Amino acid sequence: MTTDSVPDKFQGFASDKKENWNKPKLVSYDRKQINPHDVVLENEVCGLCYSDIHTLQSNWGGYNRDDLVVGHEIVGKVIAIGEKVTEFKIGQRVGIGAASSACRECNRCKSNNEQYCPKAASTYNGIDVRSNNYVTQGGYSSHSIADEQFVFPIPDDLPSAYAAPLMCAGITVFSPLLRNLGSDAKGKTVGIIGIGGLGHLALQLAKALGAKVVAFSRTSSKKDQALKLGADEFIATNEEKDWSSKYHDTFDFILNCASGVDGLNLQDYLSVLKVDKKFISVGLPPATEQFGVSPFTFLKHGASFGSSLLGSKVEVLEMLKLAAKHNVKPWIEEIPISEENCSKALNRCHDGDVRYRFVFTEFDKAFAK
Repeated sequence: MTTDSVPDKFQGFASDKKENWNKPKLVSYDRKQINPHDVVLENEVCGLCYSDIHTLQSNWGGYNRDDLVVGHEIVGKVIAIGEKVTEFKIGQRVGIGAASSACRECNRCKSNNEQYCPKAASTYNGIDVRSNNYVTQGGYSSHSIADEQFVFPIPDDLPSAYAAPLMCAGITVFSPLLRNLGSDAKGKTVGIIGIGGLGHLALQLAKALGAKVVAFSRTSSKKDQALKLGADEFIATNEEKDWSSKYHDTFDFILNCASGVDGLNLQDYLSVLKVDKKFISVGLPPATEQFGVSPFTFLKHGASFGSSLLGSKVEVLEMLKLAAKHNVKPWIEEIPISEENCSKALNRCHDGDVRYRFVFTEFDKAFAK
């Protein structure tokens, strides 16, 4: 298919306002323009990320359009490419994550940090300055369009439904793991806080890098699951009152994957880091939740506190290679996409009733040609 034959309108399951966050309706909408480096997908599956819920509920800001389609864990088939695309061909199976374009010209774009580009556009509810400020639409839809820098080839032996959560959740945890532990983490100890959509992949990927992995959770309810996912040890912080003393000066890196920070004692976690090591947070709560931080919290341990956003294309490709080699797979529940099932999955995810990722499927039935 040439770019000229791509439909002018796509279909998707959209919400119009935060009060209807869990009641998406099937709509048609004008697609964005196809730029020279763009790749057009016919979507096959899309994972449900808690970011979808935060966005639909306006927890991070308002809607930029009144027919908002979310979803940024997309896998589909290439049906058209822009005139300057060199990496992909028609019919290839590929994925798209939480960003869909960037300027391609700044220092960040040229140093494998394109996800931090000031002009980067989110895959949905973002402003694409390279497409006449088009407000982007996500993957609960018939088609997606993204710059080839943000499109990733899916290994043949990785099923689409298992590849989808890697596009956001996977790379969100892998990038800070790789940057802080390196590609060979043997002899290093990493702590993973929160055993959910992010954390269950962080445990597997940290183990695949060769690290000793310790899982943190408030209670022991997920201990058996964490051990199955690769944790060598498990700490229930609300049940083991002296855990910070026991593990003092133990960790080379701690990754916070919890979606809420209320009740998280940062002082305790920094005390178990080795000197000059980092605590990185990737779990994103509502904007109203904040860490309580004092300079004295860091002073005693020489610790650093930071964050991480997605990952570069180079890191995504390395993650996919590592996942294929070590059989890293998300725990998923597949659900055919429809108005009813979008509502059901959003509600259940909101209530924590999924282990650990929903993936919408059967797009060919929902979006009849």
